[in-house]
Amino acid sequence: MSAICSALRTSRLAASLDHSHFPSALRSSTRISSQLLQRRAISIAVLGHTKAQMRPTVVSKHRITARAAPLRSIFIQTQDTPNVDALKFIPNQRILPDGFGNTFIEYLTPRSTLAPPHPSPLAAQLLNTEGVKSVFYGPESITVTKTADADWAHIKPEIFSLITEAVTAGTQIVNTVEKGPAENGQDGVGYDSLTYSEDDSEVVSMIKELLETRIRPAIQEDGGDIEFRGFDNGNVLLKLRGACRTCDSSTVTLKNGIESMLMHYIEEVKGVTQVLDQEEEIAMAEFVKFEEKLKQQKGVEHVAPNIS
Repeated sequence: MSAICSALRTSRLAASLDHSHFPSALRSSTRISSQLLQRRAISIAVLGHTKAQMRPTVVSKHRITARAAPLRSIFIQTQDTPNVDALKFIPNQRILPDGFGNTFIEYLTPRSTLAPPHPSPLAAQLLNTEGVKSVFYGPESITVTKTADADWAHIKPEIFSLITEAVTAGTQIVNTVEKGPAENGQDGVGYDSLTYSEDDSEVVSMIKELLETRIRPAIQEDGGDIEFRGFDNGNVLLKLRGACRTCDSSTVTLKNGIESMLMHYIEEVKGVTQVLDQEEEIAMAEFVKFEEKLKQQKGVEHVAPNIS
């Protein structure tokens, strides 16, 4: 700043010189010197200002510099399943905790979301949503199954919002707590039923290998999973999970898909049977009654015109 003031004073002094008392040649020389002096004064001023700008600023070691928080990329894909009442959500993060013993976990009641050994706050919120029937976690996906009378247009936005909030928070989706000897609040907890065991016979090992490599990937893609429950007198006992558990085409999947493949590669296999829970057996019986009622109604409608 002092350099600028000094330069300006020098410039004013040169400008205030009275050249009228000097000879013409001297006046010309003095005028040129005055102009050079003004230019030099301006250069000094600019140079001094530039150096002042380039002078390093001393920053206290205790100053805290605010840094922008890293942005978290959130992308949740929604995928339809063969089950019209089930929808698959795929966030960009792992759902099951590392080291989890199985490839899935399923919550069928609100109580199961709070019980040990693997409670889930997100599953509790989803099951508290009106119209949501069950929540199924795969390794990197969430499958939500609704009741038959619920409309996706009404409940899908809320489900999507809850999943987005959970992913944004960065908290673990599935927690692990200690359990008592008889406590098991969720389905799918424990070991993977398709894992090889030294106690397995050659036929059972072949069945598990086919289920693991050829059948499970397709079922997982549809938002479900499969459990091996045993092999008895040529009959393979299986349990479908997730979207496939309540799907109307689950019987077709078992008979035309799984049974055909197992019988083709393993001659000891004579058939496949789906293991049903008590709730599923009741639902299946009701569905059979409903189908019989529809057939009777169609038969009456078909006969009525002939009678008239």
